Amino acid sequence: MKKKAKKGRFRKLIYFLIIFIFIAFLYSTSIKTLNVKEYGIINNKININHQGLKIVHFSDLHYGTTIKIKELPKIVKEINLLNPDIVIFTGDLIDKHYQMKDQDIDNFLKEFNQIKANIAYYLIKGNHDYSENFDKLIDKTSFKVLKNELTSFYYQDNTPINIIGLESKLEKKVDLEKAFTNYNKDYYTILITHEPDAILDIKQNIDLVLAGHSHNGQIRIPFIGAIYTPEGAKNYYDEIYKLDNREIYISSGLGTSKYPIRLFNCPSFNFYRLYNN
Repeated sequence: MKKKAKKGRFRKLIYFLIIFIFIAFLYSTSIKTLNVKEYGIINNKININHQGLKIVHFSDLHYGTTIKIKELPKIVKEINLLNPDIVIFTGDLIDKHYQMKDQDIDNFLKEFNQIKANIAYYLIKGNHDYSENFDKLIDKTSFKVLKNELTSFYYQDNTPINIIGLESKLEKKVDLEKAFTNYNKDYYTILITHEPDAILDIKQNIDLVLAGHSHNGQIRIPFIGAIYTPEGAKNYYDEIYKLDNREIYISSGLGTSKYPIRLFNCPSFNFYRLYNN
C-alpha cells in the first residue's frame, strides 16, 4: 500500500510539473503586454531650466522576431503619448537573422517614423545592427546615429546636456578616445551604450548611463532573477545600478533574441524625467 501511495504522489508531481511547464511556455510565448517604466533622475548638475525634461529610452527591438509590423503601431503610440523631448534607442533595431525586403523596409519606416520627439532623436548600433538591413533604412529615419562621438542638445537655455554614444563592444568598435573628445565634466552627461559592461572601461565620471542588450534577462525566475545574460552584460544586466556617482539604467527591451520567449519579463521601454536637487 505504501509503494502505491508513493507512486501516486510521484505521478501527481510529474503531472503538476508538466502542467506548470506548459502554462509557463504559453505565458512566455504569447505575452503581449507593453510596460512603461518611469524614473525620476535627480542630480545637482542638471540645470534648473532643465527641470522636467522628458526622455524616452527604448532598446532591442529585434524587428523580425517577436516584434513585427503589427506590433510597431502600439509601441509608437505609447512613446508618443508621453510627449518626449528626447528619444534614445540603444541598439539592435533589426534582428540580424531577419532579411528585410524592400516592402518590409517601406512598411517599417512608415510606422517607425511616426515616433515624435520635441528636440532630438539619438541612436547607437547594437551588435545586430552591423548589417545590410540597418544600412538600408537608418538614413531614412529622424535618428542621429552616434558612432563613438559626443554631441549636445539644449533645452530652455544655453546650457548644454551632453550625449555620448558608443558603438558595439561585442563588435570591437568602441573608441573611447574619439568618444570623449571635447568632453567637459562640468556639463550633465548621458552616455548611451548597447552593451552595459562597456562602462567597465570608462574612467570618466559620467552622470547617467543608458544601455540595452541584456533584456534584464530574457527569462527571469521570481525571487531569483535572470537565469542567463549574454556576453557584454555579465556584470550589469538588471534594471538599475548606482556606481559611485553614476546612475545606470538598462532597458529590458521590446523584442527577443535567439529564442522567441520572454518569461516573467514583459516587453518595456523606459521614461525618465530630469530634476535638479
